[in-house]
Amino acid sequence: MAANKSSGPQVIDISKLNLEQLTSLKNQLDQELQFFNESLQQLKIAQLKFNESGECVEKVTPESKGKVVLVPLTSCMYVPGAIADAEKLLIDVGTGYYVEKDVTGAKDYFTRKVKFVTEQMEKIQKIASEKSRLREVVMDMMEVKLDQQLAVMQQQQQQQQQQEGIKA
Repeated sequence: MAANKSSGPQVIDISKLNLEQLTSLKNQLDQELQFFNESLQQLKIAQLKFNESGECVEKVTPESKGKVVLVPLTSCMYVPGAIADAEKLLIDVGTGYYVEKDVTGAKDYFTRKVKFVTEQMEKIQKIASEKSRLREVVMDMMEVKLDQQLAVMQQQQQQQQQQEGIKA
């Protein structure tokens, strides 16, 4: 016994779906679009942070050694500090881990991160665009189904009025 299993996405003829199923599909697409938009916003924030960090690395030169800078203790509290070594930078690579890199390595790291995040954003935008087009098709089909239901109801009313006219 072999089961016919498809590894790809299912193809559904939406013209065969009833109005309730179309509404459910539209709601699902709305949720997916909201998720993609939230993901894009988060990736945009990450992209800006990596880009900003890369720009800051550009400003670190050997002449920066000994310069007084403001060191953040929190997002809104700073203390003065001096750059002890302008050749080595500590980079936050996530989940509490830091990596020491030279200026060139740090520039390369942030350039790669910006590129990676940008590629992910492009992929998500492509998927979101496809989902948005599908949502429009579903909404058009919902409109067709509603028009069909309205036409049936009007036809039934006309038949009922004709029958009442015959009885009178």
